[in-house]
Amino acid sequence: MKVEIWSDVACPWCYVGKRRFEAALEEFEHRDAVEVTWRSFELDPEAPRERDVDLATHLAQKFGTTREEAVVMQQRVVDIGADEGIGFRPDIARSGNTFDAHRLLHLAAAHHRQGELKERLMSAYHGEGEPIGDPATLERLAIEAGLPAEEVRELLAGERFADEVRDDERTAAGFGIGGVPFFVVDRALGSSGAQSRETFAALLERGWENQPGVEDAAQAAARR
Repeated sequence: MKVEIWSDVACPWCYVGKRRFEAALEEFEHRDAVEVTWRSFELDPEAPRERDVDLATHLAQKFGTTREEAVVMQQRVVDIGADEGIGFRPDIARSGNTFDAHRLLHLAAAHHRQGELKERLMSAYHGEGEPIGDPATLERLAIEAGLPAEEVRELLAGERFADEVRDDERTAAGFGIGGVPFFVVDRALGSSGAQSRETFAALLERGWENQPGVEDAAQAAARR
């Protein structure tokens, strides 16, 4: 069973959704038969490599609120993240363009290290104050996640996997995905947002029930 997850590294709700989905998957009876792929989605494709204002100021500008209201919004996410074991630090976050981070995630998939890199990038940005659009930072984080140093450097110096990132985003648009996280099972079932663990567990169960041969096997077992 294939689960594709469209998300952005800089999206806090994507991190919350990641934790909740992983918790549901850990308890799923058929988890060893589930293939998870992280798909690219940029919340702000026009973002500079690093913004010259702090995150609260940027959010206030983006949503038309005061900075104080933006801080309250951030605190809500901090509190929810704490319940999932995430140490959000929006006060030190250094936001910026995530296109190169997504390219690296495609490289990680080629080396079967996508889950490791996704977690490293998210923890670095959301909790450690690492600039998510800085090439030198991305190089270090990717190597820490187990990717070959030379390939990482070559990718960041060129355009490798740029087309794949854009293809993910075109696919998302085709599915009508306007926000993330968004979870798709076998291109047949979808779930939007950082849902509860129970909701993700139900999604996995429905996906498994739709697998070819599962219904026949269940009917055969009932006859015995």
